[in-house]
Amino acid sequence: MENKESFSCDCDVIHEDVVNRVRAAMPEGKHFYDLANLYKMFSDNTRVRILWALSREEMCVCDLAVLLGMTKSAISHQLKSLRLTNLVKYEKRGKIVYYSLADSHVKDIFEKGFEHILE
Repeated sequence: MENKESFSCDCDVIHEDVVNRVRAAMPEGKHFYDLANLYKMFSDNTRVRILWALSREEMCVCDLAVLLGMTKSAISHQLKSLRLTNLVKYEKRGKIVYYSLADSHVKDIFEKGFEHILE
């Protein structure tokens, strides 16, 4: 078993070339903020279950409410958050609004996450 000390650097050497390469490639601070907000959407069990369902089929609020055993209001609230972070999109057909994943990137992120936890 390793002790905590083995995980820290015990020197004062700065590898300036490494720091400069990473700094040059580092995105703007706003992009990190946006990425953190994106991943925040995956921190809620209800939102993750909604995303999983929408990765299989487009669904309306009523369908999602029945599937997840929740109220339409609660589902709508979570869909609004997912919509504002561009994870889901909607299409109105007559009186029914159908939700689906915004694009294939969302499905990829979601599937990679499941792949990781199921290893």
